[in-house]
Amino acid sequence: MVEKPSVATAVYTESEFSLLRTVVLAQSEFRAPDDLQDADPALGFLDGSDRESVLAMRGKTLAEAFPARQEAWERERDALKSMLQRHGIEVVRPRLMTEAEKAAAGTAGYSNFFVRDPWFTVGGNVIEGCPRFRHRRLEVLPSRPVLKERAFGSDAAYVALPAPELPDPEGTDGPGPFLEGGDVLVFGKHVFVGRSGLASDDAGHRWLSEYLRPQGYTVEQVPLQPHVLHLDCALGLVREGLLLVCEERLTEGVPGALADWDRVAVSEEEARALGTNGLPISPDAYITDPAFRRIGDELTRRGITVEYVDFTVSRSLGGSFRCSTQPLARFA
Repeated sequence: MVEKPSVATAVYTESEFSLLRTVVLAQSEFRAPDDLQDADPALGFLDGSDRESVLAMRGKTLAEAFPARQEAWERERDALKSMLQRHGIEVVRPRLMTEAEKAAAGTAGYSNFFVRDPWFTVGGNVIEGCPRFRHRRLEVLPSRPVLKERAFGSDAAYVALPAPELPDPEGTDGPGPFLEGGDVLVFGKHVFVGRSGLASDDAGHRWLSEYLRPQGYTVEQVPLQPHVLHLDCALGLVREGLLLVCEERLTEGVPGALADWDRVAVSEEEARALGTNGLPISPDAYITDPAFRRIGDELTRRGITVEYVDFTVSRSLGGSFRCSTQPLARFA
C-alpha cells in the first residue's frame, strides 16, 4: 500500500479538492480525423456551432483550419498557468507530439489537448488509462517523460491499463477495456467512475476496482446519460460536503456516499457548456470560466474564493479546466 509521500518527493492525489501542489497542464494540439462525420460519437457531446467548427477541421489541425483560434487557445492555457503559479502551484507541461507520432496516428487524427483523460492519479498510483476515441489513443505519449521523471524514484506505483482489443469489422470500438481520467473522481478511499458509453466501460471499471481493492479503495460506477462524455461533465466535488451537479445527467442520481452533501444545481445548458468542470485548487479556492458567474456566485456565498479564466476555445472542443489538468501532488 502506497502511503502519502513527503512534499519533496510527492506523487499523490488524496481527493478532488485537497491542496493542489503540482499539476500537469495540457498542450494545445489537435488534428481532426479524416473521416469525421456529423453522426460521429466524438461530436455527440458538442453544441451545434462547436460541432460545425470541428467538422470544418476534418483532416486538419486546429492551427491549419483556424489560426487565430489556435493562438487564443494557447493564450488560455498560458493564462491558467499564470493563475496556478500565482497560487504557488508547480506547473509541469507534457512535450509536444513528435512528427513520428503524428505520422503513426495517420488518418485517425491525433490530440494532445486534455491531459486529464489518458492517465490519472489515485492516491500513490499513476495509472495510464485507455481513451475510447481513436484520435486520442496516442495522447499519453507526450506525458511519458513527465511520468517517468516524477514517478520513477518516488514511492508511487506506475501502472497501465491492458491495451484494448481490436475494433470489430463493423467499425465499433471493440470490447475495450476503456478508462478515461475524466470519468474518475477521487474522494479519499472512495473513487467514482462514470459510464455513459462514450468513454470508460465496464471492463475499465472492473480493472480499476480490482487493482485498487487491495489498497483499501472502493470503486463505484456512476451511470450517465448517453450524451455525457465524462463524469466530470455532470458532477464536481468542490470541498468535502459541497458539490456541483447536473442531476439530469446522472441516470441513478447522486451516489449515496455524496447524498447528504450541499449541492449547487447546474442546469443542462450550463453542464453542456462544462459548468461542472472547474478546478478546485484547495478546499477554499476554485477556478472556473466567467461564463459561469452564477455558479461562481453560489460558491462564493458558501465561502469559496472563486477565480476566473476565460476558457472559451478549450470549452468549444469539449473540455475545460479539469480536463486540461492532471494532479501529480494533491494532498493536505
